Parts: sequence; C-alpha cells; structure tokens
Amino acid sequence: MKFSNAARIAIISGGLLFYTLVSRAEDSALVPGHRIDLFNGKDLSGWSFCMKSNSEPSRTWSVEGGVIHCTGQPYGYARTLAIYRDYKLTVEWRFVKVAPKADNSGIFVHVQPPDKVFPKCVEFQGQNQHQGDLILMAGVGIKGYAPPTTYHIVATPEKPNEKPVGEWNTYEIIAAADTLKFYLNGNLMNQATECTISSGPIGIQSEGGDIEVRKMFLEPLGK
Repeated sequence: MKFSNAARIAIISGGLLFYTLVSRAEDSALVPGHRIDLFNGKDLSGWSFCMKSNSEPSRTWSVEGGVIHCTGQPYGYARTLAIYRDYKLTVEWRFVKVAPKADNSGIFVHVQPPDKVFPKCVEFQGQNQHQGDLILMAGVGIKGYAPPTTYHIVATPEKPNEKPVGEWNTYEIIAAADTLKFYLNGNLMNQATECTISSGPIGIQSEGGDIEVRKMFLEPLGK
C-alpha cells in the first residue's frame, strides 16, 4: 500500500497533534458512548506510524481483503490518532503463517509521547505462547510493580489459551480509570490496578510476527 501525499501530511499532522494534546490528555481523551470501529476495513485512515530508522510505513503495513496486514519488519507500531480512555477494546487478529516462526506482536494501550520504538505504554503481549502477559513499557507502574526504568513483564498466572497459529484470537481489554483487565478468547488472563497512565492512543505492534487484524473496535464500559 502506497501512502499518498495527503496521507503523509495526515500522519505528520497527527503526530504533531499527539504532542499538542498530551499535556491535556485527560481533557482531550474520548470516552466511547457507542461502538467505535478503529479499522474501517478499507484503509488505515485515522492511524499514525512510528517505525525503526524512520522506515516507510508501506514496507510494513497494508490493507487487503478487509484485513490489516503487518509484516513484522522492521520493528515499530501503528497507533490511533485519537486519544481514548475508559473503554472496552476488542481485537481479532492472527499469525499468518508458521514458517519460519510465528514470533511476536502485541497491542498497545495508553500510548504516551514521544513516538519512539518502543513508547511508554502498556503492552498486551502477542508473542507466540506468551499471550496473556502484560508488559509495562518505558517507566509505567502498576500496583505491586514500581515504575521500571525500561520495561517489566507481568506474566499471566493462567494456562495458555491462544489459538493455533493461523486461527483468529480475540483480545478483550477493559480500561477503566487506572485498572486494566485482559481477556484472551474469553478467559481472563491478567489484570492490573493503580496504573500510572490511564489514557492515550491505541496501537498495534510490529515486532517480528507476520500478522493480520480483521476487527478492532471500542465499546462503552459495561458492554
């Protein structure tokens, strides 16, 4: 997928807007009052990109057949231009192939500036056979885990519940004030309270895994 000049301007403008709004993140954050589709099934409108070595996003991200395709290389992420808080997020995604290996990905919430590989946020782990773990990135803290200087992995206490490679997994993430809950294919896998960040853009990680995303939407809490 090639990015037009208009799309490039939108990406740059979105990044500038991100920096402008972050000092007022709680005031600027959108609280869903109805379902909000983050992916329209056609293109990546409403998304911005941060890729290692400023790589061209179209090398990594494309839309075909109604799904987002991420090659996993180079490392980086796509994130929403909009800032959100207090929501239920549903993501349906899968590893595309087994060979050479399923490898890694993840979903970011509460992304904070500056855009960098990788940003301050909470990652819901997408690594093969480790889905259910939380990763506290770049200084995020939760109850029981003081803010680290780099990152900290909060391993899931539950048994693995991910689908075989090639089948679709469903993530459901509840972000309510400073609390997070992570469901994988219907099972509660992990949760956190007293999170030091509670709003921000939502992201998809590029970290080695060749993945597809077919649905990604927000709903009000309680849905």
